[in-house]
Amino acid sequence: MTSDYCKTVSIDAAPDTVFDALTTVTGLGAWWTRVTGTGDTGGELRFFFSHPDPCVMRVDEATRPSLVRWTVTSCDFLPDWVGTRPTFTLVPAGDATELRFRHHGLTAELECIAMCTRGWNHFTESLRAYVESGVGMPSGSPADLARRR
Repeated sequence: MTSDYCKTVSIDAAPDTVFDALTTVTGLGAWWTRVTGTGDTGGELRFFFSHPDPCVMRVDEATRPSLVRWTVTSCDFLPDWVGTRPTFTLVPAGDATELRFRHHGLTAELECIAMCTRGWNHFTESLRAYVESGVGMPSGSPADLARRR
């Protein structure tokens, strides 16, 4: 069995600030993509990329300031994602935060693994940039489009 996609990123900000970027529509839209819904525990987030239908995620847990867990419930353009569970664990590290991201179920057996790995590598850095500078590299931004080439 292969491992889930995992990435650790050091972010020069307090865990509460990173948590807000992971649970608010404004924050999520600034580093990942346009989104509607609520990032609170029990909520639902609808992420819009370049497809007509959104990727829908149930918010299984949003515990300030340490943990955000989602389950993908619908994603017509990436059906491999349905049932997978993106998880963000925030660990204080002095004045910074260590983000430990794991996408449970996103493994080498999935057809989308290469594209998804490139995407998550980009968007976790976009999250770091947004939290540290106020400017991310969300879907459709010049940095994101360059990544796709």
